[in-house]
Amino acid sequence: MTQTMTRNWPLNAVRIFVTDIRQAQDFYCNTLGWEATAIEPSGSFLLFKVGGVDLVVENVKGDIQAEQNLVGRFTGVSFTVEDIQATYEALSAKGVEFVQTPEKQAWGGTIASFVDHDRNGITLVSGVQ
Repeated sequence: MTQTMTRNWPLNAVRIFVTDIRQAQDFYCNTLGWEATAIEPSGSFLLFKVGGVDLVVENVKGDIQAEQNLVGRFTGVSFTVEDIQATYEALSAKGVEFVQTPEKQAWGGTIASFVDHDRNGITLVSGVQ
């Protein structure tokens, strides 16, 4: 494959897996303040538009081990925020569990990480040019 074929692939979606879609809806909508752009009627997923990318919060079936293994892991998803300290304080006040408080990184930015109700890890980043 040539470099020109892969260079400009825009990111389409990121998926985060949860065990309880109603709890997830409460966390992502009420606690984080995001607005769901779609809620699948059977309760299998929520859809958010975050920074021009679809974020799909997807419910797994409780009895399938392979799907359960998708829940509660580091997602590798980072969201840019303007003021990481203020965001950290506001979310902490709402009960969000941070596993890493804001910390300046050697590359110049600052990161903080929190988990949702299923312990999916999500990172906030600021100071990136």
